[in-house]
Amino acid sequence: MTTETMSGLRKAAVLLVQMGKEDSAKVLAQLREPEVEELTAEIVRLGSIDPTIATDVLTEFRDMATAYRYAGQGGMDFARELLEASLGRERAGEIVSRLSASLVDLPFSFLQRADPRQVLSFLQDEHPQLIALVLAHLPAHLASQILSGLSPDLQADVAHRIAVMDRTSPDIIRNVEAQLERRISSVLQPQDLSTVGGLQPLVDIINRADRVTERLILEGLEGRSPELAEEVRSRMFMFEDIVHLDDRAVQLVVRQVETADLATALKGVGQGTLDKITKNLSERAAENLLEEIELLGPVRIRQVEESQAKVVHAIRALEESGQIVIRRGDEDEFVA
Repeated sequence: MTTETMSGLRKAAVLLVQMGKEDSAKVLAQLREPEVEELTAEIVRLGSIDPTIATDVLTEFRDMATAYRYAGQGGMDFARELLEASLGRERAGEIVSRLSASLVDLPFSFLQRADPRQVLSFLQDEHPQLIALVLAHLPAHLASQILSGLSPDLQADVAHRIAVMDRTSPDIIRNVEAQLERRISSVLQPQDLSTVGGLQPLVDIINRADRVTERLILEGLEGRSPELAEEVRSRMFMFEDIVHLDDRAVQLVVRQVETADLATALKGVGQGTLDKITKNLSERAAENLLEEIELLGPVRIRQVEESQAKVVHAIRALEESGQIVIRRGDEDEFVA
């Protein structure tokens, strides 16, 4: 059997097995009960897994996740260009074709090629809960433009609702989608026509907003839920984003972090992230850091994430004190 002949259910089962108990349990917790039952039954039926098949499934998942992120940042054409540059035209075409087929069934997909100004003019008078539901399903770059056009009070209300939104019945989503599509069809021109709640969609939206919108949203959230506002702030700069910092900024950051925490934070990261840190240390300090990472041995993912959070906290503290400036919005570059 090859991955080409495997069902999506079997691929999902293989993926979950490869992820390990802790991470797969987190995924299953986000699914509906019938889906959990189907997946667990398929896992039982798997038996032994050919290592080649397992690798192919993981590769396909990585490629699809990468393509989906690219599509969310700049659309399908943008995703195709980036994939072609890294994987070649043929491989990129296969991935984009699969992604296009999967996007057809996504809720509110008819809005993804709409002019954000038209969508904004239609949504701004709707109930905040409906706006939140729609934005949580839209790509971050589109949702960000719509959210930034709302009034400050409405921005904060919608942002809060996105963050605390739990799983929503697919039947409710489809019903809202159908009603919205009927009503908005008279507003959008045909040529303009063509994932869900939680903290991360909100963080993605804010990360692509301008600084004024970012500040207004966070201040509004602060008034409603200080704890939620702080959690959103903590997620707005991911540890892996350190590769985009200016070298001087990285040098400032490593001075604020204990070597033990830095070593743990770098356990298992990509070579690019590791190189970004070590090249901004003295030769002796870099050697000591690499040796300490090696001596750590196996480290729990939770410990790594906690140490990475300390590094991110140091970065945000430096930003707030004005020592470094992190550029956000659609630009992927961070400067000091």
